[in-house]
Amino acid sequence: MPEFRYITLDVFTDRPFGGNQLAVFLDASGIPEAQLIEITREFNFSEVTFCYPPADPAHEARVRIFTPGREIPFAGHPTVGTAIALHAKRAQGSLDSKLVLEEGVGPITVLVRADTPAPFAQFTVAKLPEIGPPVPTRNTLADILSIESEDIVSGSSAPQAVSCGLPFVMVCVKSLKVLAAARVRVDKWETTMKSSWAPDLFVFAADPDRGPTHYRARCFVPSETIIEDPATGSANANFAGFLAARSPERNGTLSWTVTQGVEMGRPSRIDIEADKVDGAVTSIRVGGRAVFVMEGTITLP
Repeated sequence: MPEFRYITLDVFTDRPFGGNQLAVFLDASGIPEAQLIEITREFNFSEVTFCYPPADPAHEARVRIFTPGREIPFAGHPTVGTAIALHAKRAQGSLDSKLVLEEGVGPITVLVRADTPAPFAQFTVAKLPEIGPPVPTRNTLADILSIESEDIVSGSSAPQAVSCGLPFVMVCVKSLKVLAAARVRVDKWETTMKSSWAPDLFVFAADPDRGPTHYRARCFVPSETIIEDPATGSANANFAGFLAARSPERNGTLSWTVTQGVEMGRPSRIDIEADKVDGAVTSIRVGGRAVFVMEGTITLP
């Protein structure tokens, strides 16, 4: 029976058992198509990646990303973790390098810094922020999140649907206490957001004790059967676009730090940046560290 090697990493953290878990198959060429989703469900992580030879030989690999529910075109922590895993596989893995990964949204450029014991990777999004259709009312969102509608910020920071490859509704709440209290009511979500353009929620609050550019966030992804995700690079890319669009700065690079996963016991740190030229967002980058945790083989029937 065929065996396939995998490794696992914890991503957006510098220590094991934090961040977001990821399994990577560095050579998935012989895995039957029908078993990709079955393998993903067996791990029961938020994502598993499968690597193949690239279409363009100048690129590092073609990468397919699966959640337990489906294949998705792009995700952040799989991009960071897979790039670090592929970089380590190289003979020159002790050196910094630039990799290009072919994902569903297009080529993704990733810079890998070979720090030890937790390498750092930063990717540039292939798709600049797209603003989606109007989102549910504050009352509806509050009902879904088990909080009060007055606890959701309105005005210029009102909830908005944004996508850099995967859409999320950005929801700003008034305090860390409100953020910690949020609980998704799946029954309410199913009747209001399940079939919408952006069915999932990125909920955030300012973290004033850590400074004006630090935020705490939680990400709820019921559309992928993930009630809460401990570190979500794709949603944080959207968040960088959301913040940049509201910044009065018209030119330059803006940077923020996001802590996610605290309420789940898997604290994560995600560094996000946006470039602006004449008031327009021209580039978004998401970065973080990862640590290797396990390796093994899976035997397929």
